[in-house]
Amino acid sequence: MAFLRMIIRPVMLRAPMLVAVTMLVAVQPASAQSVLRDAETEAVLADLARPVIAAAGPEVAGTKLVLLQDKEINAFVAGGQVIYIHSGLITAADNVNQVQGVVAHELGHITGGHIVRFSEGAKAASSISILSLLLGAAAMAAGGAEAGMGILSAGQQAAMSKFLSFSRTQESSADAAGATFLGKAGISGKGSVAFFQKLRQQEYRLSSSYANTDPYAQTHPMSADRAEMLEAVYKRSAAWDAKTDPALEARFQRIKAKLAGYVDDPTTTMRKYPLTDNSVPAHYARAYAWHKSKFPDRALTEVDALLAAAPHDPYFLELKGQVLLESGKPAEAIAPLREAVQRTSSAPLIASTLGHALIASEDPKNFVEAQKVLRTSVQRDEDNPFAWYQLGIVYAQEGDLARASLATAMRYSLQGNPRMALGQAETALRGIPQGTPDYLRAEDIAVASRSELASAKKR
Repeated sequence: MAFLRMIIRPVMLRAPMLVAVTMLVAVQPASAQSVLRDAETEAVLADLARPVIAAAGPEVAGTKLVLLQDKEINAFVAGGQVIYIHSGLITAADNVNQVQGVVAHELGHITGGHIVRFSEGAKAASSISILSLLLGAAAMAAGGAEAGMGILSAGQQAAMSKFLSFSRTQESSADAAGATFLGKAGISGKGSVAFFQKLRQQEYRLSSSYANTDPYAQTHPMSADRAEMLEAVYKRSAAWDAKTDPALEARFQRIKAKLAGYVDDPTTTMRKYPLTDNSVPAHYARAYAWHKSKFPDRALTEVDALLAAAPHDPYFLELKGQVLLESGKPAEAIAPLREAVQRTSSAPLIASTLGHALIASEDPKNFVEAQKVLRTSVQRDEDNPFAWYQLGIVYAQEGDLARASLATAMRYSLQGNPRMALGQAETALRGIPQGTPDYLRAEDIAVASRSELASAKKR
């Protein structure tokens, strides 16, 4: 499905850790955010990151990029081999090379083990804070209340300075590592430098006293300093004048436009991509804007303009199917979605949308195909609650209530609802033959859900 929104549970981080490893400033506390999933966008992000990941070494092989719906210009790692990128960063980036610079920086955090080493900085800061607490309490107990408060205040300031210094060191380390990765990959650092210059302008706009900002009171080195340092490093690289693949750049501009059309207010989209603009990105962005505004005919006009130039582009076909499906024409949506699935070798997200259209057609003859495409979808990408939901509907229609419960258990598990997941998994276990793959899956969900509920109870 084009831009499937999935609500996820909070990224399990304390706010200081998030600040320590994120690339940019203005970080929100770790909270529940929406993951945006789109087949075309995920393919482009994977392709732009692939050479950088390869250059970073085998220890980061398999690193994934996950897109979050958040207007902040931000990217971060939170443990494991996942780089989270805010939608605001994609829409703010001028070109694919700038995003590659961000990816290289975040890989520097992963290869540097900065998440694991975070405890070192926190421990050092805590030690200073605890010592100042003890000394301050002793001074106050001896009758020196004012002196005791002074010791406490100085200790807290020293602890914070220690932590901020540790954080800036990690950021500088990630910058240096990222520069090395881009050079090895043969990718220019011009985008990275340009992006830091963009951040410098943002810092200037957001701060009323930018010139007086204390660089030692920041979690990150100042963007101007980073841009200057990195430019000197990048210019020594043989890749400084390397050109970006025009095809990859064109694909990036497509996903940037469709993302803007999806997340921005329609009036903002129309201002960025006026009707006089007949480029592919403009048609893409306006199609989403019209669809969001509930003008399906206008959205289809934009999609048809795209298909006139590329009649078999799977992502244009996917969008046409989505607009038709969500405007109450599921039967008409089947043909373009079916071709989109075929031309992407059964891309799981597109397959789940086809399954939805087949079910929504309310034609029993389509249920066999729906089950087939949905099972293929979850086999290749089991982290899609929407696909599991649709598969549960098919099983229920066929009277296979045990597997309908299994699909529902998977959906609840992915949505972070262990209590409902456990109930559905137990129902599935009572109806699915023991030892089968489906039985083992239901058993795994039940065990994981019980463990999560027990941990929640202890907390």
